[in-house]
Amino acid sequence: MERLRRARVVVAGLGAVGSYAVEGLARAGVGHLRLVDFDTIHPTNINRQLYALHSTLGRLKTEVAVERVRDINPACDIEALNLFIESSTLDRVLAGEPDALIDAIDSLSPKVALLTAAARAGLFVVSSMGAATRTDPMAVRVGDLSETERCPLARWIRKRLGRSGIRSGIRCVYSVEPPRRSRDATPEHSEERSLRRGRDRAPLGSLSVLTGLFGLIAAREAIFHIIRNGRAPDERAGENTKFPRAGYPKENCGR
Repeated sequence: MERLRRARVVVAGLGAVGSYAVEGLARAGVGHLRLVDFDTIHPTNINRQLYALHSTLGRLKTEVAVERVRDINPACDIEALNLFIESSTLDRVLAGEPDALIDAIDSLSPKVALLTAAARAGLFVVSSMGAATRTDPMAVRVGDLSETERCPLARWIRKRLGRSGIRSGIRCVYSVEPPRRSRDATPEHSEERSLRRGRDRAPLGSLSVLTGLFGLIAAREAIFHIIRNGRAPDERAGENTKFPRAGYPKENCGR
């Protein structure tokens, strides 16, 4: 429990997968969370996202996430970054050498940029692959990126990361269930409708129990990594385990 309390975890993307990942981390007692998302809550999110309620429509996902985590664990140190993940923001997302990163973003290029930066920094990463259109919980798997199969998104991620020489070392949650593809879908489509930023993509149907399962499994992987690899309290004596906030604009900090 002390290792979890001292742990610093980043969750990138607070939608169908990320919101449930945060829930698992908060209830397990992770003491320091950095929550990253730039979007607000829309009516179309209600079918699958933990923070999407009629009472929260129009609000920032980061804002609602912070309130919920504080209601679960008031002692948790939370930082909210209201930003779009891209090359210019990666340093802020990954600052402070977090103990774990959960990647729950759904756009291919930002996802590849985040995973590339995290891999080069030697961070422990759990990345969610495609959960959209899947319905079979028994088909969900966890493994290294190099082991993923039958997942179009994972295949494209492997291809893109391979160009940078990254072929393994990223923990993935994925499904071996073949996705149901709409006729206007492209390989860059994943489990959520395109956000307001970037090119438009057709929405793909999602089953809440599957996307939630992906998020909770991702949280489980991060929790067990911390338990097995986290440093004991005396090894961090005198060390500030909080995320550094120097240089962060006040408007991006949900405190």
